[in-house]
Amino acid sequence: MTQTNESNTTNGLLNWQFDNQFIQRLPADAETGNFRRQVLGACFSYVTPRKATSPTLMAYSAEMSEELGLNDEDCHSDLFKQVFVGNQQLEGMQPHAQCYGGHQFGNWAGQLGDGRAINLGEVIGESGQRWSLQLKGSGETPYSRTADGLAVLRSSVREFLCSEAMYHLGVPTTRALSLITTGDDVIRDMFYDGRPQSEPGAVVCRVAPSFLRLGSYEIFSARGDSETLKTLVDYTIDTFYPHLGAPSKQSYLDWFREICERTADMVVDWMRVGFVHGVFNTDNTSVLGLTIDYGPYGWIDDYDPNWTPNTTDATGKRYRFGAQPQIAQWNLLQMANAIYPLIDDAEALRNILNDYVTVYTDKWQQMRADKLGLAEFKPADEALHQDLNRVMQLTETDMTLFYRHLADVNVTDKNKTDDELLSPLMVAFYSPDALSQADKKDIANWVRDYLKRVEEEGISDEKRKTKMNAVNPKYVLRNYLSQLAIDKAEQGDPSLINELMEVMRRPYDEQPQYESYAAKRPDWARNKPGCSMLSCSS
Repeated sequence: MTQTNESNTTNGLLNWQFDNQFIQRLPADAETGNFRRQVLGACFSYVTPRKATSPTLMAYSAEMSEELGLNDEDCHSDLFKQVFVGNQQLEGMQPHAQCYGGHQFGNWAGQLGDGRAINLGEVIGESGQRWSLQLKGSGETPYSRTADGLAVLRSSVREFLCSEAMYHLGVPTTRALSLITTGDDVIRDMFYDGRPQSEPGAVVCRVAPSFLRLGSYEIFSARGDSETLKTLVDYTIDTFYPHLGAPSKQSYLDWFREICERTADMVVDWMRVGFVHGVFNTDNTSVLGLTIDYGPYGWIDDYDPNWTPNTTDATGKRYRFGAQPQIAQWNLLQMANAIYPLIDDAEALRNILNDYVTVYTDKWQQMRADKLGLAEFKPADEALHQDLNRVMQLTETDMTLFYRHLADVNVTDKNKTDDELLSPLMVAFYSPDALSQADKKDIANWVRDYLKRVEEEGISDEKRKTKMNAVNPKYVLRNYLSQLAIDKAEQGDPSLINELMEVMRRPYDEQPQYESYAAKRPDWARNKPGCSMLSCSS
């Protein structure tokens, strides 16, 4: 490792052995200068992180650090802080930024790349898993275009918290190790209204087996560079899909099929917990089926399939909640086009894409059955689910709370009055007193139909509630909660970040001491910046 005072060294970091397969096996950019340019025939460019003036550790993930062989003492050391803000490198680190392209909002954007992310290297974790360490917000790279490569604290808090919250929800995701402020200000125009402001800068250390995304392959196909495309595909299969065997047309097709299935799993989980990615471009779609790049994301507070958290998407609503399965398929179509030169079989790729619809639908139907505590989805259940989709939109309804408290309704309640039957669910409605009698009757009739279906299953209320509470979280990282943590953090107080981390570690448990964090979005947060929709600004 680089020179450092002995008092700063800690065992966990010293024990790391870097195994940087990505840069060892893939072509590097021959130009080593750090200036904006088109990078041709290369998968990455070497680059050095920018030095931070006065780094301060705000938070770290105990689970992620443990997987990397680090303890609390390691994470509170000065060495940890200096390394994961980008001021210092350990022996074996080879910082670099990846080259990739992508379709953004349905249009080919050409070269994009890691504009404000710098990969430090790869280590093997305690479980034997390969982990790539990446600093987000650590300065310019050849892919920064007109930007500065930095990140502000507010977006960094959101990414740090959500990465780990999604992990504990059981959603496939990239992870976060640490959140460190830089002591330097960053200028951002949050509302794109010509009034930029100075904000505190920060760096998140993101962690994933790989940060490869669909756009990583698209860029080489778009440029007609089949040689680099094949090198990258072969590396990916060998490293992350070794069970598929040696490179061949069949292994490429099997690989694409598995990407489709992993993507379906990821989106089904998004829909299950009410998560909206907000900018589900091909450059933000992981080749490993992981949620990647937490920009303007959001959680469905008011159940509205047409809601998008992205102000840039407010008009077209391309990335709205209900459209995510279709956008996933569209993104996968672009991936099929990208790898076609290696396969030269349009029909085979088309069949896999068509199969995605069946695969997704089967997984989605089973997920909906699970949310209702049913053993399986039956064709006759489609009407029940469609009617639920309708009644949840009769009035402003919190999706998370509705499903969670539906578990509190018992089969014997079906003969109660409408008001009595709906009593456990009233907490899910944003204006319960304004609910019309007609709407109440409509919702109550759905609950009775649901309870009849449950009665057919023969499952006890107690077992059904246990099953439902295992898939319907009580706690999700609502945008207003993140904003409260940001407000405190910007005053130098990270306490709410760490408290939310503690809550989100057990999102399916009751945790009565944190009951307030399960409440629906308060009225003051309805239109407050950062609490509803968000821009792509940092």
